[in-house]
Amino acid sequence: MPLHPIAPLYDEHSKILILGSFPSVKSREQLFFYGHPQNRFWTVISAVVGADAPTTIEEKTAFLHANHIALWDVIASCDINGSSDSSIKNVIPNDLSEILNSADIQQIFVNGKTAERYYIKYIRDNIGKNAICLPSTSPANAGWSVQKLIGSWNAIKNFIE
Repeated sequence: MPLHPIAPLYDEHSKILILGSFPSVKSREQLFFYGHPQNRFWTVISAVVGADAPTTIEEKTAFLHANHIALWDVIASCDINGSSDSSIKNVIPNDLSEILNSADIQQIFVNGKTAERYYIKYIRDNIGKNAICLPSTSPANAGWSVQKLIGSWNAIKNFIE
């Protein structure tokens, strides 16, 4: 059962928290969020804030801090085949209290329906906060173009400006 190898990324100025489900194989190898080159997260989030897409881990970290965005995942550990969200079993959720007690999180967003499902099942009632579900930036969500994703993800702008 793989454990989540990436620490939450946030600081005391974070205003929104974006939660994925569980890191992909590529993200687990890189030890950083949205590491698969076909995942559109960095393209979408940078377009929403009107910035160039960061490429290195250092640039991505600085970008998130500059835009008051915290990142983590709903799941701390699970049984998973590769990166397949549909294969997730035996979920142990992350404890979000570290972030929520340290940062001024005004809204939680989840990146896709899998993250939403596990957030509702394991976290929402414990912390008493609803999350807004945004369409997944995963390449598996092929029905959503980058432009359509950007349109939906613009919902975060009200919380970070």
